[in-house]
Amino acid sequence: MSLEIATSPPCGPVGVARALAATELESSAAPPTPTLFTHEFSLSDRVALVTGGNRGIGLEAALTFAEAGARAVYCIDLPEQPGKEFMKLRTFFQSMDLSCKLEYWQGDVRDQKAMWKLAEHIGNCEGRLDVCVPAAGTADIGAAVDFPGKEFQEVMDVNVNGVLFTAQAAARQMARFGNGGSIVMIASICGRVAMEGLSKAAVLQMARTMACELAPQRIRVNTISPGFVTTKMTAWLEQVPELGAKGAAANPMGRIGRPDELRGALAFLASDASSFCTGSDIVIDGGHCAW
Repeated sequence: MSLEIATSPPCGPVGVARALAATELESSAAPPTPTLFTHEFSLSDRVALVTGGNRGIGLEAALTFAEAGARAVYCIDLPEQPGKEFMKLRTFFQSMDLSCKLEYWQGDVRDQKAMWKLAEHIGNCEGRLDVCVPAAGTADIGAAVDFPGKEFQEVMDVNVNGVLFTAQAAARQMARFGNGGSIVMIASICGRVAMEGLSKAAVLQMARTMACELAPQRIRVNTISPGFVTTKMTAWLEQVPELGAKGAAANPMGRIGRPDELRGALAFLASDASSFCTGSDIVIDGGHCAW
């Protein structure tokens, strides 16, 4: 097996390689400009699909990609109509005068065929699909030995099957258009430590498996594992002060995280800045797992 060295990014050499490849004539004719945010981290002309995009981390991902230059972001969620958070974001979004198209479509991640059709429709509309964040999820809090079978299946249907079906749907379109792509699954530190989180452990392994399978098609699959973050799903952290204090004390930074603190990792994993990163998990937990 011969050694294969990666070629330059589509935009051409970047970083030190760009500097070494530059000629004196080029440098004097037009002074070089930075590329980190205009090329590597840019999502210019990219199309993204985000489930759970009506609120929380999914909605945060949608705005992140729009600000990074995406051409279109499709938010998929269960309600037929978008909620107040989405509508308020859309108003704010329009005032930013971004060139991105922000769409809301109703969809059930538990329905495999429906998710495949939704992604195919996006592909037909846009001529590509580059980024996918399966962020739709539900809480699975409860003692393992007493967790009711029906409730457990409901959790797995959304948190595992839903993530798989969404990732499948996106990967099929990414392969169809041949542009590669990035799938960023939202896992949790609950999949790493002894806490309620059986479904999130499954997501971590799913990402590693799909990363290996899809790498030859230049489709990368990674995960983000947040610690305690303030969303509607973790409202109990604020509603029950003792639990909130306990959650904050569970990490060295002594506080609960914010959804916007995932923006950097989302932009990194979705863009070419992470072109050699697949099968990885980025932990954003205030140091929780370090203890």
